[in-house]
Amino acid sequence: MASTPARLLADSRRALLTMVGLLAVIWLVQLVNWMDDYGLTYQHGLMPRRLDELPDVFAMPLLHFSWEHIEANSWPLFAFGFLSAYRGMKRFLWATLMIVVVGGLTVWLCERPETVTAGASGLVYGYFGYLVLRGVLDRNLLDAVIAVVVAAVYSYLLIGVLPVTQGVSWLGHLGGLIGGLTAAWLLRNRGPKTAAAPASEPAAGPRSALHKELDDLGL
Repeated sequence: MASTPARLLADSRRALLTMVGLLAVIWLVQLVNWMDDYGLTYQHGLMPRRLDELPDVFAMPLLHFSWEHIEANSWPLFAFGFLSAYRGMKRFLWATLMIVVVGGLTVWLCERPETVTAGASGLVYGYFGYLVLRGVLDRNLLDAVIAVVVAAVYSYLLIGVLPVTQGVSWLGHLGGLIGGLTAAWLLRNRGPKTAAAPASEPAAGPRSALHKELDDLGL
């Protein structure tokens, strides 16, 4: 279904509230973490190839090593996250899950032993890849324009997926990017359904009204 201005506005409002909420959680965790001398990061940051560390795949994006670290991640996370979510929360939540899991498993499988990885930069790279490839795959003019602008302005981010900067988890960046590209491919717009309903079926009914309400909510 094509997005109407009213639906686009409603989805954008939900995207804004979602990203404000996510940033609020990340900054609250950072405050507690800072008060604990970053004990949360070293306890729940991700260490590779240890089975007991696998749940920390989901904690890793919420934790940082310093105020400079969280500040560097916050603006691109908010911008890319909002642009990823503005046309429906369901696809955004699935994309976020894929980015977190693929990025986390990449670090868990491939990072050097005894290293601790934390930070939301994997999400930043994931949303970046998702935005760019979604603009290529989906037949939506606004998405295409966003993809071109994001790719042109933030192409320098791709340096971060190379092992060239000491102390930076390029594997986390690469895994997040792969997760975002995978999400864009799996969640791509496959076009409107063309099959017509049998003539004997009514054009509308309680179920169709319910489906329309869920669709309007982005679900």
